[in-house]
Amino acid sequence: MSTITPHYKTVQQLLQSQKYSIDEFQREYKWDKKQIEELIYDLQNKFDSSYKPGDEPKKVSNYGEYFLGSIIVSKRDGKNYLIDGQQRITSLILLLIFLYRVAQTKDLPKTITQTLAPLIYSDNLGELSFNLDMAERQPLLDALFYAKPINLEDGDESVRTMFARYTNIEENDLIDDLGDGLQHFIYWLLTKVGLIEIATSDDTAANEIFETMNDRGKPLSPVDMLKAFLLAPVQDPDNRNQANEIWRHNVLQLLSSDQSKDESREQGEDANCIKAWLRAQYADSIRDRKAESVDKDWEKIGKPFHRWVRDNKKQLGLGNESKNFTFMTKEFPFSADTYLRIQDASETYTEGLEHVFYNAHNGFTWQSTVLLAPLAVSDKEDTVRRKIAVTAAFLDIWIMRRVTNFIRVGYSSASYSMYLICKDIRRKSLPSLVKTLTKRLEDDDVTFSGVEAKGRHGVEGLYLNQRSKRYIFHLLARITAFSEVMAGRSDQFDKYVNRNQNNSFDIEHIWADDFSPYKNEFDSRDDFKACRDNIGSLLLLPADVNRSLQKKPFTYKRSKYASENIYAASLDANAYTHQPKFKAAAKKYNLAFKPYANFGRDQQLERRKLVSDLAEVIWSPDRLQEIADE
Repeated sequence: MSTITPHYKTVQQLLQSQKYSIDEFQREYKWDKKQIEELIYDLQNKFDSSYKPGDEPKKVSNYGEYFLGSIIVSKRDGKNYLIDGQQRITSLILLLIFLYRVAQTKDLPKTITQTLAPLIYSDNLGELSFNLDMAERQPLLDALFYAKPINLEDGDESVRTMFARYTNIEENDLIDDLGDGLQHFIYWLLTKVGLIEIATSDDTAANEIFETMNDRGKPLSPVDMLKAFLLAPVQDPDNRNQANEIWRHNVLQLLSSDQSKDESREQGEDANCIKAWLRAQYADSIRDRKAESVDKDWEKIGKPFHRWVRDNKKQLGLGNESKNFTFMTKEFPFSADTYLRIQDASETYTEGLEHVFYNAHNGFTWQSTVLLAPLAVSDKEDTVRRKIAVTAAFLDIWIMRRVTNFIRVGYSSASYSMYLICKDIRRKSLPSLVKTLTKRLEDDDVTFSGVEAKGRHGVEGLYLNQRSKRYIFHLLARITAFSEVMAGRSDQFDKYVNRNQNNSFDIEHIWADDFSPYKNEFDSRDDFKACRDNIGSLLLLPADVNRSLQKKPFTYKRSKYASENIYAASLDANAYTHQPKFKAAAKKYNLAFKPYANFGRDQQLERRKLVSDLAEVIWSPDRLQEIADE
């Protein structure tokens, strides 16, 4: 076997003017949103444990280190071929491109971008090429780095996944959370975050190392280690065999549901389920958000959780044969079955669990953890369903109140709130759960009317931008589906948000992008544009209809709207003919639907008020009790 050289390298040392490629037979880039969010969350937490506001950048040299694991590289033809580590290296490159782009827009020293650039691309005699050297991915990297548009229709799976993960990074709260610490974070990421590179010049040797590490010599996963810990005191052979078989069956069920084919077993759904259950049911502390603070229950469970279970066995009621046997044969199967039920409802629009689907569509990755919190292993099937439905409805309201006020609900931003909610609702009875969550909504200072302390104006102040577009699309789909149900038609929310169908739905501007007809109603073109992008000026229509109407005036569009969904059609008088159910429901909910011969600024203000009123009905806290009684 050729020489094998393992070296610890910082991110800067690893990527500085170094090119990495993969062979064609290697699998695709597969990381999902949750993995990107967890990586950023862990990096930020580790950084925050050292950083103090006011630190000089040079103090980063004394900050704590973060280890990202090992990669295996075969060096040939002047390139580094990744045998193992593609997922992490690709994700790092995406994060570095994002930080480069942000640094360009911030008042940071130019040395920051000059330091980042050679980690992303290399200059070979005046010819620039990206360090992630894979031909099919170059157009995407070029588009991301230079902020250019890109057509993904012809891109392969990895390209589409990379774009989705970069979008997740953009949507993350990292930059806002870092504040003045951005420069320090970049230096820390480059010099204090590292990996072990195991390198060889022989492909055969590299693959043998990979097989050894991932087969005979592969370290046990946290799930395996937890199982070993739980089985240790179970001495009765029959009990031991039963516990082992039940555990194995449930792990296989969880893994068979995992479509992500992650780089390590630790990232599979078996680990995700156990982490969600432990946090939901047992985490009693969380790290303080200040320098030199240490990880506590909430953070430790997110890492190799078997150690936390071992150190907190009394808190979990573990430690002898009877208790451990019960955990393995009762509690774990219950948590696994329920977790899978939540995942199914997240992916498939399920009657009675619609709010689980809503939250998943909004990309809320803490949902599974919070939905598990109020459950008790002794709960009957119907009680489990009702508790999940009530808690999901609460999260739906909590999320939508915030996103309509431009308040972030990403993984890092929501972490502390979700910890507090989990503790508050842990193993509550259904009546107590409804009471607790309703009270939380009543006491919430974030409402659809706005947040006075933050100068936010709620639904009526909601407008399109890069960050709000996904939530506006969701809101429009909800009010469109609700309006259809008001008219006695079926709920088609899942159809409205299905981006994979032919002729999927898009956001429609009621006003064409033409200021001239409205110049007497607005002080400026910018004023018109702001009103045009406001929620009161937006609809949801099939893509072909949207494209055909883009440049048309309202007087032309109005009659076309009449043949579309009832929310769009309500702008035209003909839509109210033979619609007794819709008119009765509008009266019941005191919703001022009305047609318009013309649609100017005054009419737009009325329409935005209608959207606000619809939000109060759709996301009413009264829904929690109604769901519990269904």
